[in-house]
Amino acid sequence: MTAPSMAALAAQAFEGTRGRVTPQAPLGPRTWFRVGGEAEWLFQPADTQDLAAVMRNLSPELPVMALGACSNVIVRDGGLDGIVVRLARGFADVVVEKDGLIVGAACLDATVAEHAAQAGLGGLEFLAGIPGSIGGAVRMNAGAYGSDIATVLDWAEIVTRDGSIVQLDVSALKFGYRRSGLPEGALVTRARLRGETANPADVAARIAEVRTAREQSQPVRARTGGSTFRNPSPEDSQRKAWQLIDDAGCRGLTLGGAQVSEKHCNFLINTGNATAADLEALGEEVRKRVLNHSGVTLHWEIKRIGKAGAQP
Repeated sequence: MTAPSMAALAAQAFEGTRGRVTPQAPLGPRTWFRVGGEAEWLFQPADTQDLAAVMRNLSPELPVMALGACSNVIVRDGGLDGIVVRLARGFADVVVEKDGLIVGAACLDATVAEHAAQAGLGGLEFLAGIPGSIGGAVRMNAGAYGSDIATVLDWAEIVTRDGSIVQLDVSALKFGYRRSGLPEGALVTRARLRGETANPADVAARIAEVRTAREQSQPVRARTGGSTFRNPSPEDSQRKAWQLIDDAGCRGLTLGGAQVSEKHCNFLINTGNATAADLEALGEEVRKRVLNHSGVTLHWEIKRIGKAGAQP
């Protein structure tokens, strides 16, 4: 497809939008790793109806994907073709109910945990230990500290690729370990999370414990993402990903400006001048060394998206 026809399709999709459209938008500054190229079109819809209208007008030929807090993603140096949707203020509301919260997809996980504490709702404290936003948490069934989204979710509202607004209950989402069965091309806009009545002070104390544990064990002050690799299934190994990485001698391993964290070796770090290519290549080197050492194939948990950059 030629550039003019792609631009014409984008213009058609955005006609009448109340949202914000930015062509050739740099994505690197938005990601936790601080790497990556540009989005051909960055779209920040005003609200769910605005998003649905654009999706209805969107040609099937035009790629579209959502980016949230960009905490668990490596955007490759060549950037992303098509439309990148970023949900912001119109998707950050929190509605407190007697036994749960209805939260917008742009809400940060940690913010949702704080709202739950203020409302005297327990069971959502684990979210304080997960970087990112609720939309991404639903998509990947994020979890930590003994719980995950599948355990607490009642339903998720999505906008499908054809612009329909649909509510899916937890069974329809077909959650598995760090994955969901969201329809292809669908974007999460809201979710209802279930809580249990609890003393607000007790919930706040548990959140503080989760945050302390995270800060003590993870490189939270560095340019990093979430866990790089999923833990192996029990059939493949009884050891966690970080243990396999450590056993293979990869703690502190470097490639270009990328490094395997000394503090927690299932985290990659941009030491200051890394490219997305450095980070991805280092991850692949870790996978190779772990396979050679233990016979276990590690699978990426961090998403790698976009096009490779030009070779220097």
